[in-house]
Amino acid sequence: MPLNLIKGQYRVAHSAPDGDSVHFFPDNPAAFTSLHLRVHLGSGGSAQLRLDAIDALETHYTPPAHGAKTMHQPLELAHAAGARLLDLLGFTDVVRDGETVVSATPDAVPGYILTRFADKYGRPVCLAYAGPTGQADLAAVFTDDGLLRGSVNYRLLAEGLVYPTFYSQLYPDLRAELTTAAGNARDAKAGVWAADATTTGATINALADLTDQLVILPKLFRRLAEYFALSAGSVSLDGFAGFLASHDDRLYVISDAHATGFDNVITVDGQTVRLGKDITDLIFVEG
Repeated sequence: MPLNLIKGQYRVAHSAPDGDSVHFFPDNPAAFTSLHLRVHLGSGGSAQLRLDAIDALETHYTPPAHGAKTMHQPLELAHAAGARLLDLLGFTDVVRDGETVVSATPDAVPGYILTRFADKYGRPVCLAYAGPTGQADLAAVFTDDGLLRGSVNYRLLAEGLVYPTFYSQLYPDLRAELTTAAGNARDAKAGVWAADATTTGATINALADLTDQLVILPKLFRRLAEYFALSAGSVSLDGFAGFLASHDDRLYVISDAHATGFDNVITVDGQTVRLGKDITDLIFVEG
């Protein structure tokens, strides 16, 4: 399973990194272009990474609706994932003003990513690593389980600080290793798994239940946030199933060997919503 290796630096000052996304500055400014990856770069040459196979609780999500307010999930766990990501990358003494990093030591840390495509927002979907590597920049690197386990993606998942969220371009053997790591964290009730309500059922009687109390799969949270942003202050879930169907988020259910929509694996019963399949039993199709 070859992935393209890109060397660079992580920098976090004046940005708002969370548990699954951070700015990366390639050493070679033309790295992504050379590899024919459609990555959007900032004015300083930075790429906003999307860490593959994981999804952290949202610290500041603004639904794409006119006038929508920024929303978050329970912040203690959301911030724990963000803090651990920066720690794994090698940053210390991180100072934030709200979600924005004001300063960190050092200003930049060396590292590299393994990637082969960008998402629709121009973010490299990648495994991220701290420190140097003996591999050549822009090399195609065979990525096995051993190399996967050194990524910050794997370590965050193994510690239970993020949810597994698999997309179709993730190699199957890497997905299997990540599934095992997530299962071990869940069995230990580590991090998000201590209070996870994704499959047991999340009851929402007030917006604060969603933002401050319920620990659920971020992908489900984002769809709920978008739905409520259009609901004129109502928290009724009566129209949520139809709202989900209109988005047509496609996925595969591994155990059923079946392609379907996100709406078909979500159950709404009154004010309670739940995912009817194990999270690791799903493979989402890139939008």
